[in-house]
Amino acid sequence: MNINKKSKNNENFKNDNNKSDFIRDIIREDIKVGKIPDGVVTRFPPEPNGYLHIGHAKSICLNFGIAEEFGGRCHLRFDDTNPVKEDIEYIKSIINDVKWLGFDWGKHLYYASDYFDQFYNYAIQLIKDGKAYVDSLSTEEIKKYRGTLTEPGKESPYRNRSVEENLELFEKMRRGDFEEGECVLRAKIDMASPNLNMRDPVIYRIKKATHHRSGDKWCIYPMYDFAHPLSDAIEGITHSLCTIEFEDHRPLYNWFIENLPVPSKPRQIEFARLNLTYTVMSKRKLGKLVNEGIVSGWDDPRMPTISGLRRRGYTPEAIRKFSDRIGVAKSNSIVDINLLEHILREDLNKRAQRVMVVLNPIKVIIENYPDNKVEYLDGENNPEDSSMGNRKIPFSKVIYIEKDDFREVPPPKYFRLAPGKEVRLKHAYYIKYKESIRDEKTGEIKVIICTYDPESRGGWTNDGRKVKGTLHWVSAAHAIPVEVRLYDHLFTREYPEEEEKVDPSGKSFLDYINPESLKIIDCAYGEPILKDVKPGDIFQFLRIGYFCVDPDTKAKNKPIFNRTVTLKDSWAKIEKKLKK
Repeated sequence: MNINKKSKNNENFKNDNNKSDFIRDIIREDIKVGKIPDGVVTRFPPEPNGYLHIGHAKSICLNFGIAEEFGGRCHLRFDDTNPVKEDIEYIKSIINDVKWLGFDWGKHLYYASDYFDQFYNYAIQLIKDGKAYVDSLSTEEIKKYRGTLTEPGKESPYRNRSVEENLELFEKMRRGDFEEGECVLRAKIDMASPNLNMRDPVIYRIKKATHHRSGDKWCIYPMYDFAHPLSDAIEGITHSLCTIEFEDHRPLYNWFIENLPVPSKPRQIEFARLNLTYTVMSKRKLGKLVNEGIVSGWDDPRMPTISGLRRRGYTPEAIRKFSDRIGVAKSNSIVDINLLEHILREDLNKRAQRVMVVLNPIKVIIENYPDNKVEYLDGENNPEDSSMGNRKIPFSKVIYIEKDDFREVPPPKYFRLAPGKEVRLKHAYYIKYKESIRDEKTGEIKVIICTYDPESRGGWTNDGRKVKGTLHWVSAAHAIPVEVRLYDHLFTREYPEEEEKVDPSGKSFLDYINPESLKIIDCAYGEPILKDVKPGDIFQFLRIGYFCVDPDTKAKNKPIFNRTVTLKDSWAKIEKKLKK
């Protein structure tokens, strides 16, 4: 393979941000001592057996970010060594997710399957060198012979087969003469090693399955721990950055690099994986949520998948800033999801257009407003960005407000509409409560009668009169029916995976599903400007939160909005306390 190396002057690498962490310090030292004369090369190597989640986003940002900072390049490589679990659907979603996050691998898109012939030849080389053998033990027997953390393993009775016999058997494996599980190829390392990964690991197994790229050419496939370091070496990766669970695999990674004639010698460095409160990051558990119908799919807005976050209204800028903010550590920890939401709010506050939407409407008739009059009032689209301009908001005699914004018997310190109370309508007028109209059968208040002050246009008066309450509203005659989906945390516990480990009752993470994680409101009304929205459009519903137009909008007759995040910012309060 052509590694496409470029000559670089490593003393003048791009490092605008001047970031510092243990990985970047290692790279700087490697550059300083001349270990990587051809430049920094990283890679993001997902297995195409599921959708990427925000933990992967951290790795994507780290690998592509470091390559950019040091004037190098980052490859996107699919470690597609298990045809049974992999799918084109996942490959397409991963490519889309990485692009959406804002990263570009250029011409450096690779697949481990590109190297199947080379992997096979490397396996032959290990056999010839007496460092690999065909084992005829069953899968259960191999596990039994492996030993435990406190007891050494036991050598297979097939471990000392001759080179000639191993070559012949391996060729039969390749031809399909054996059934799945009948035999495997193992590296011959050390069955007494304290590291279980070094106890003669399996490097090839039989899988009579069609591969999405190589078709039926192969019926044997390399194991991940064999293919991964060799792929890195073939591509000229200088720094193989992976999460901390691969730390125990590093000796095996290095063993393959040192015992085979590979074209380069990558350096594996581990960093802490991302864990978030109120969610799970296990691909297996996320798959279970999908397969058991607990969520609507991998892109359900309650999922921590990149596609789910995108559908919910997260921006790539917020995710990248979050990844940068949490930094790179050596030890695993759990990050408070409030930090992610805080960063998201900061980003959306700058880019989201403001609109008014009433979720739980009650009709208000402004008694002294002319019957057929319609005014178009000015409303700023975003007070944080004047370039977004203003919009015209229709105002008429009949409007909708939130039911919760009226109390016939108000509690203490209630500053919204109530008997004897005057409130401001955002961008409009002051109104004052007069009376209510009730349903004759139920006694429920159906209509509120108010009066308005025509001198308070724009929500202000010249007489110095002040009101503490400001309400959002929509004109009933111009309101657009919308569906609103209120999303909350998928789990009721901060640490669902940890709870699962220590719960004496044997509960699983599924027992902590939040039954209130989705509430659908199909009776909401919004400003007429929402009539022609497109999927992905982002808005701030005044006093309510940030919302994103859902793709389902295309198939329905009215806009559908997913709540991205509320306006309440717990993290901002935490930071404020810390600063005092």
